[in-house]
Amino acid sequence: MATVYLSLGTNLGDRARNLECAIACLTEVLDALVLSPVYETDPWGFNDQPDFYNLCLRGETMLEARALLYLLKGIERAIGRGKGTVWGPRLIDIDLLFYDDLVIDEPTLTVPHPHIRGRPFVLIPLLEVAEDLEHPVLGHSIRGLAAEVDAARVRRLDLYLSADKA
Repeated sequence: MATVYLSLGTNLGDRARNLECAIACLTEVLDALVLSPVYETDPWGFNDQPDFYNLCLRGETMLEARALLYLLKGIERAIGRGKGTVWGPRLIDIDLLFYDDLVIDEPTLTVPHPHIRGRPFVLIPLLEVAEDLEHPVLGHSIRGLAAEVDAARVRRLDLYLSADKA
């Protein structure tokens, strides 16, 4: 089994429901899920859009990295994500952040995710499930990377979603 870390974000429609739908789909393919609380964050890149709900999770999978990425993109499509603007509004975004300690650099898959550093909306929730995880390329812990970002616009909500299968 491989340990994987994912980031989920949404800023359109019923944001909590979008995350719940994604998590329900993920419970079918990931085991031992541990979820961060939900955070509300300012948009990144393109600011004229609604705030995001973000969370990170840790899970275990038998799928290899490429198959997992393909499945994640299928979940996004099933929830209603289409082609949109880069950094624009979306119903759901699911990013594969880490897959064990593998380093993969291919045209369709880069692991660790190349944009983890400097993104408070990823690093602050990721602290909840991977505080001591070391980035295999940068050589820093998630705690160390999170200390580099301005977390003032990352607001922890009193919203804790469950990965329990119904």
